[in-house]
Amino acid sequence: MLKNGKWVLVTLMMGTSMAAIDSSIVNVSLPVIRNQFKAGISHVEWVITAYMVSFSLFIPLINWMKSRIGYYNLFLFSVSVFTIGSLLCSLSASLPMLVIARIIQASGGGAISPTSLAILSESFPAEKRGSAIGWWGIGNVMGPALGPTLGGVLTHYFGWESVFYVNIPIGIATILLSLRYLGFLRSQPRNKMRFDTRGFACFAVFIVTMQYTVSLISKKQALSWQLLSVLAVTVTTLYLFIRSSRKGQPLLDLTVFKSANFINSSVIIFIRSVALFGGMFFLPFLLQGLLGYTEIQSGLLMLPNALMMLVARPYAGKKADQGYIRSVSLIGILLVSISMFLFSRINVGTSIALIILPMLIRGLGMSLLVAPVSTSLLNAVSLSQTATATSMNSLLQQLGGSIGIAIFGVLNTYINNHYLAKHYTPSFAEHYALQDGFLISAFVIALAFIPAIKLPQKHFVRESDKMPEAKAIH
Repeated sequence: MLKNGKWVLVTLMMGTSMAAIDSSIVNVSLPVIRNQFKAGISHVEWVITAYMVSFSLFIPLINWMKSRIGYYNLFLFSVSVFTIGSLLCSLSASLPMLVIARIIQASGGGAISPTSLAILSESFPAEKRGSAIGWWGIGNVMGPALGPTLGGVLTHYFGWESVFYVNIPIGIATILLSLRYLGFLRSQPRNKMRFDTRGFACFAVFIVTMQYTVSLISKKQALSWQLLSVLAVTVTTLYLFIRSSRKGQPLLDLTVFKSANFINSSVIIFIRSVALFGGMFFLPFLLQGLLGYTEIQSGLLMLPNALMMLVARPYAGKKADQGYIRSVSLIGILLVSISMFLFSRINVGTSIALIILPMLIRGLGMSLLVAPVSTSLLNAVSLSQTATATSMNSLLQQLGGSIGIAIFGVLNTYINNHYLAKHYTPSFAEHYALQDGFLISAFVIALAFIPAIKLPQKHFVRESDKMPEAKAIH
């Protein structure tokens, strides 16, 4: 029995928040980066997309690496690489250099969240898992929530490079805490699991070609031979990856999808990520565009969202422990959808109060949506499948987010051109295209009602939770 359960949780929260914050801290700086490097939105979005794609490529390796080097070394390695990547981002002198540095950063960040969630899930008993996920989720969600505010302040006073420098002290602190409080993981059994080279190659090609497919559509290559060829490769490699996962020792144990609860939870996570990453990517452009807010003002306007999450996440985790899975998730989806609709109504002359209101509603909705769904997903698998479940959780978030940003980028281009064709000025055309993007996002997140209705109202205790080793932390 560990005596430092709270410090273990703090360590995991710090590592997770450091990685998670990079999904949004850059967003407020994107207009500044775009102006400095004289790039369009379609080019600067690769600062986000390259990170998310690379992040996704690394996730299937987690289960294999865990079996070879253990959670302890994997967590330390990931935090270290992420910290070094952050330094390289800060030193980038061009947009291509920044994108490459983001890829390096993501190669470390890809394992932090799923590894920390797996450590948490395997260490905390079932009756405390929801609360632990709720607190851990503060780091996982507060990072993206506080990112815009912190990014706005740092960019305003110290330039966009500073949004990456901030990771360095956090990374060092996380490494030191890991050395002190995660030592119990050294005793974790290891085995020389065979590396599924064919499976990983198929997965990597699938991720890259899928992103390229969306990129071609954004360049109006619809129904061209090039698009159809890339789409065929995407579908084929996905099929081959799934097929290879049925043999030997696959990188991801796809038998987790035999559980209906796992499938429904996964669909919610994917839809949520498509809508939120796609919609929220444009919020800084909306605020700093026709509305005329500065970087720091935009960041401060997003702060209420983070504060609401800070207050509501532990409550949502407690409700998940009490078994309120379906009802809490449905309320969360409704609130997030409403917040996106309200974002679409923000216009010139809209009061600050009516900008802060959807921020608060989104923060509450996200808090109620994340912890119960994550608890449902983890309770749907056996202890031996925890690494795969947490990897799939992160993979679905990043894959959904990457697809969301790409799709909404395509929609933004088409809608913007539509308004330009109607002789709107460029600034008004972009503003109305951004508004319409939020409206579409509200509809997409509402689709999560369908799988959410099928979630269990009461979570169940998996058989492995009855084992003594599953009750390591009290």
